[in-house]
Amino acid sequence: MTTNVASREPLVLGEPTYQDVTEKVCGMLDRKPPKWWLPAFLIAGAVATMGLVLIVYQIVTGVGVWGLNNPVGWAWDITNFVFWVGIGHAGTLISAILLLLRQKWRMSINRAAEAMTLFAVSCAGIYPLIHVGRVWCVHFLAPIPNHLAIWPNMKSPLLWDVFAITTYAIVSLLFWDVGLIPDIATLRDRAKKKSMQIVYGVFALGWRSGQRNWQHYEMACLLLAGLATPLVISVHTIVSFDFATSVIPGWHTTIFPPYFVAGAIFSGFAMVITLLVPVRKLFKLEAVITVKHFDNMAKVILATGCMVGLAYLTEFFVAWYSGNPFESFVFFESRMKGPYASAYWTMIACNVITPQLLWSKSIRRNPWALFALSIFVNIGMWFERFVIIVTSLSADLLPGSWGMFYPTWVDVLTFVGTFGIFGSLFLLFLRFFPVIPMHEIKHILPKTATTPDDGAPDVEPYAVPGPVREAQETAGMVAEFPDEDALKKGAAALRDQGFQQFDAHSPYPIHGMEQALGQPRSAVGRYTLGGAVIGLVLAISMTYFPSADFYPLYVAGKPANAWPAFVPIYFELAVLLGAFGTLFGLFRLANLTEWYHPTLKNERFARVTDDRFMLAVDAQDPRFDIKRTAMLLREAGGKRVTLLEV
Repeated sequence: MTTNVASREPLVLGEPTYQDVTEKVCGMLDRKPPKWWLPAFLIAGAVATMGLVLIVYQIVTGVGVWGLNNPVGWAWDITNFVFWVGIGHAGTLISAILLLLRQKWRMSINRAAEAMTLFAVSCAGIYPLIHVGRVWCVHFLAPIPNHLAIWPNMKSPLLWDVFAITTYAIVSLLFWDVGLIPDIATLRDRAKKKSMQIVYGVFALGWRSGQRNWQHYEMACLLLAGLATPLVISVHTIVSFDFATSVIPGWHTTIFPPYFVAGAIFSGFAMVITLLVPVRKLFKLEAVITVKHFDNMAKVILATGCMVGLAYLTEFFVAWYSGNPFESFVFFESRMKGPYASAYWTMIACNVITPQLLWSKSIRRNPWALFALSIFVNIGMWFERFVIIVTSLSADLLPGSWGMFYPTWVDVLTFVGTFGIFGSLFLLFLRFFPVIPMHEIKHILPKTATTPDDGAPDVEPYAVPGPVREAQETAGMVAEFPDEDALKKGAAALRDQGFQQFDAHSPYPIHGMEQALGQPRSAVGRYTLGGAVIGLVLAISMTYFPSADFYPLYVAGKPANAWPAFVPIYFELAVLLGAFGTLFGLFRLANLTEWYHPTLKNERFARVTDDRFMLAVDAQDPRFDIKRTAMLLREAGGKRVTLLEV
């Protein structure tokens, strides 16, 4: 039973084998969907359709169908945008930061959290597009000149948003996609229908669970995590600049960047709990998603909730201590006592008071209590964004320009529709993708989790029936080993005998195997660095020449080419191209687009992605000889040594 050293509590209950994990996760996809799935999908699809219809209605009619007015030019649209961006933060945090910190408890929940990130960012991206009113002119947001040769303002936080959200969405997608490759290969090897074998085979990219795959794969995951970690912080920091760089009372504050990041993690983890509690129950995943996982997530919510509460107090202290009457009015009169006081006190109740219940260990370890609490947290975080945006705009510097905002039915139902879009995408994810990363769970199981020998006959390679008998007629040889330690010994034996073209295959990466194989350190990082440098040079060119030469804009007397204003764009493009460089390096070094290989035709080899450990020797190796190689593999502890057909 695998335990967390700090808590001595199991991360995975019971004594499951590798095959048990595969059957549990893949069984959810092999069988017909549960009875509840289709009604839930139809309801979510109907709500999503309503939202899409209203989006089309708004585009055709104009933003006048919303409750926007003068002075409240931002309201439910930007509130919902910031809300969904915040929801999307937990996935990357769980996958990236906790991966770098080697936190094993993330392994059961990171796949669902990553999917949640993608779907939440998709919902968030809807609002900036339709908020412009004239969607057909949305290309004005791109860093290119329009038909009047006018370039966008590269110093504007609104343009930084375009770079930040786009980069975040793409990097999150790449991170999620790379993490799926080993599990898609497992589905490929389990598929019974030829059509599904082809479909899964295409998306598995020829993955064979070889150590040469795993070594570059792990390095790519670490590099993507390293790129995504500062990206998590930068995205909501840049979103906060939409407000913090203005001079509007209630917005013009330097506390917004850390405040927004803490709030995003706060709401993101709450949504993870909201989704995983019913998923855990409906798919019977109690043995994989344990109360320890919920306890840890609840602690993160408690910590970030305290940060958010401290930020609220700091805002009021700064407004009082500054002596600025406009700031004091916004906080003490408009928010606490004004017409939106109910929204403000709902925010305080949900975000400050409710999380304090998590000091109780019994509540942290009660999934359904956490489910209810997480809903309150997300309600409170929506009201927080509403309070920040609307109360600051509705009571401007001059009483003559004050105005109330009232949402229309289009405002409300469009927001409800985004939940339908989110729910539909998440239900499709549950139906067609592995919810739990199988290879990561197998990695933390004890070595005794190997499946007992299935009693298959141990065939001599030179006695294999059929035409494959001579070295020039075979593609190589494979041998099975009982566990990872035996596999290491077998690989070291081949290396000591001078073999070079061979690989070790296992259902998860084996640390230390690269030494047994005599492999050098992975060079994926060079591709990452190359991509990041290209991105930085591209960003410098994209910002400097338009701002200094093609279309100079002078803001507050600053030079047109003042580089500090372009740092967010530098960072985002460097991260984006660095992520693509990492992906290219992984594909090239791990030969991931090699869709066909002789090992994939071997019936026994298909078990590698499930629970088997094998050595595969290429017939092109200069030292390859059928009888001699077979004898060496047997002496090293190999079983069922068989030839590979060309």
